[in-house]
Amino acid sequence: NRLHAVDITSSSFRLTWPELLSQETGYYTLEYAPAGDLARKRTTQVSGAHTSLTLSNLAPETAYEVVLIPESNIHYFPPQATRVTTLPEEITPAQVLISESGPHSFQVSWAPVLASVMGYQILYGPLPGNAAKLLEVDGKKNSTVVENLAPNTTYLVTVTAVYNSGKERSLSAKACTQEGE
Repeated sequence: NRLHAVDITSSSFRLTWPELLSQETGYYTLEYAPAGDLARKRTTQVSGAHTSLTLSNLAPETAYEVVLIPESNIHYFPPQATRVTTLPEEITPAQVLISESGPHSFQVSWAPVLASVMGYQILYGPLPGNAAKLLEVDGKKNSTVVENLAPNTTYLVTVTAVYNSGKERSLSAKACTQEGE
């Protein structure tokens, strides 16, 4: 029954707290800063009618010290403090590009390449159909060549980034092979 954070992402979280004040009896001052850099403290004020506030534009994978100070003109309420750590940033492959398309192969490239990615899984198969094949690629690479394809065929290609945390993010693109000789 005190200050805590919910809906935590890599760049935001929502603080909720019990109803201590009302619109008439005061307001809340909220102070927050990265735990390792309290000099970068930011302060915001909300009306006494509020019991939650979303903080955004935060740094990923960072612990924040948060203090809620109820400013009442009737009662004294002690400040409430909590520490909230934002999640690591996990970005979907933002682009999947298909190039150097031939009758039996094409190149798949993706961006950005992130340090938090352990590896990539390239799933590809002809459309329509469900005969998909999987290629595993090292996390430091940003392209691979898919071979042994049928000519003049449309393929669905899905690039999945597998993060060190175990999470996965995917992006798909269509690719067409050239007509055979």
